[in-house]
Amino acid sequence: MDKKEFLPILKTNSKNIRKKVLVCGDPGRADKIAEFLTEAEVISYNREYKLINGQYNQQPVSILSHGVGGPGAGVAFKELIKGGAEEIIRVGTAGSLSKKIKDGDLVIAAAAVRNDGLTEQLVDKSYPAVADWELVARLNRRAEALEIAISTGIVSTIAAFYPELEPLSNNYFSQAGVIAVEMEASALFVLASLNNVKAAAVLAVDGIAVDFDAESYNPHREKVSNAVEREIFLALEALTGED
Repeated sequence: MDKKEFLPILKTNSKNIRKKVLVCGDPGRADKIAEFLTEAEVISYNREYKLINGQYNQQPVSILSHGVGGPGAGVAFKELIKGGAEEIIRVGTAGSLSKKIKDGDLVIAAAAVRNDGLTEQLVDKSYPAVADWELVARLNRRAEALEIAISTGIVSTIAAFYPELEPLSNNYFSQAGVIAVEMEASALFVLASLNNVKAAAVLAVDGIAVDFDAESYNPHREKVSNAVEREIFLALEALTGED
């Protein structure tokens, strides 16, 4: 790969993409992750895509925000892969679909239901959206070592946040044993698998999504902020730390 390859949507060159990457939806959360790094530097900021490089555990790390939803996030994931990323962990939020998983808990996505609005245009719908097992195992081991409580299972990735004439699929997949719902994981997992890259996702639960009431949704609460800090720490440790 030409290390000077231009990545037009991220508005940067491939030489600026590190092998280990944390991705998140919100550019503000990218800034929050950067507080955990040393030598953090904003490399580029185009549309919703904010790229920050720095060091964690004396290892180079990139942080990239990807916005909301699979199609826009998929552009970012593809350009990260083109730029040379080898391990990508998404740190985001999700709604719980399980009675066992409460507001403020952490979830590790082992696989995802593919209703992301993107990947069926990239590969047949029968192709699974599965996280890299080594990264999932590393996240679980680091969580245990750090005494961070987590739940691991299948998540549902959806393209619609606010329902209209058609209901959301949250209740349906809750009955199928899916533990949480979010909007980007399946796009990440499919693109990573298609391109031989490792990917995983750790998600902070910011509400209960069974019988979801979008009007009462509020992710801007201390309990959620604390969960996000825990997931950032866990993801960085899993990405760079030794078992």
